[in-house]
Amino acid sequence: MSENYTALFEQHKKAGASFTDFGGWQMPLKYTSELAEHHAVRNAAGLFDLSHMGEVWVTGPEAAAFLDYALVGKLSAIADGKAKYSLICDSDGGIIDDLITYRRGPEKFLVVPNAGNAKMVAAALSERAAGFDVVVEDASAETSLIAVQGPLAETILLRLVPAEQHSLVTELKYYAAVEVSIAGEELLLARTGYTGEDGFEIYVPNADAPALWEALLEAGEGHGLIPAGLAARDSLRLEAGMPLYGNELSRHVNAYAAGLGPVVALSKEGDFVGKEALAAIKAAGVGTTIGQKLVGLKGTGRRAARGHYPVLKDGSLIGEVTSGQPSPTLGYPVALAYVDVEHSAPGTTVDVDLRGKAEPFEVVALPFYKRQK
Repeated sequence: MSENYTALFEQHKKAGASFTDFGGWQMPLKYTSELAEHHAVRNAAGLFDLSHMGEVWVTGPEAAAFLDYALVGKLSAIADGKAKYSLICDSDGGIIDDLITYRRGPEKFLVVPNAGNAKMVAAALSERAAGFDVVVEDASAETSLIAVQGPLAETILLRLVPAEQHSLVTELKYYAAVEVSIAGEELLLARTGYTGEDGFEIYVPNADAPALWEALLEAGEGHGLIPAGLAARDSLRLEAGMPLYGNELSRHVNAYAAGLGPVVALSKEGDFVGKEALAAIKAAGVGTTIGQKLVGLKGTGRRAARGHYPVLKDGSLIGEVTSGQPSPTLGYPVALAYVDVEHSAPGTTVDVDLRGKAEPFEVVALPFYKRQK
């Protein structure tokens, strides 16, 4: 049993949530029905507690140059108010975590790592900061994160934002953030998410999180908003083809095999941690001509694949499933898997060994689901 509880734990208990350990935190798995929560996000809106995620502030005159060194992307290229998806890697190119970085000013960045990796990422950033004029501050323990995801997310949020600030919300682009008054508090609002839908993530001090949660639920009455747990979050992100650290990503996986090669800025000036190894991996053709690569699998039968199930071609082992389940939105099984590159082209037919029985799947382009804009 984990000992970490978010500031919203009592709200989840009152809503009848069932809990699970995730990244060392007790988090709501579902409240009533994970299918109902999934469909609410696709058709209306869902409310998520993401307070287990990390928040690490990087500030100082050399903040941009430091993040260019610490992460694989060119973070100095982010415009104020924008965000960028990136990776923090080992010197051998293995992925320590995937994360989002927001630029909040010329010398101020917010790095958001995943729950189970937050302390590790904060420690790695602090270690890599040696020699740079920067301050690394881990604010994870004091910060809550609440997400509103779904096609009605903007409509619901506008009910809590003053009319004179509505344009700040409606004109906010994807992967951008702005300070805005929400339910009477000045908070950081980001248009990001992990569901494949439009949506927002709100950074709020722990003490103010319960009141904001209740205000959002009230604002969502009549708009189909319901609280949603990790089960729905996982099925939503899988349909959207988004990798999960610990499933698709790990220290034993490199960016090119994971399909994240474009995230790696080998051409940026100066050195960065993992650059030499990643350059060699790319030059060798890993994930393109040799080794394995991450692909999407669509079930042509009825049974779903699950993590660690073997992927077969003509009876021979060619890979392994990393995530899989029935798609509530699409009505057929979907999965992510690493397979040998020679069998990775869309249209390739494969089998997944479902406990001794071969079930047919087809390699398809990702994402499985893409919202209509």
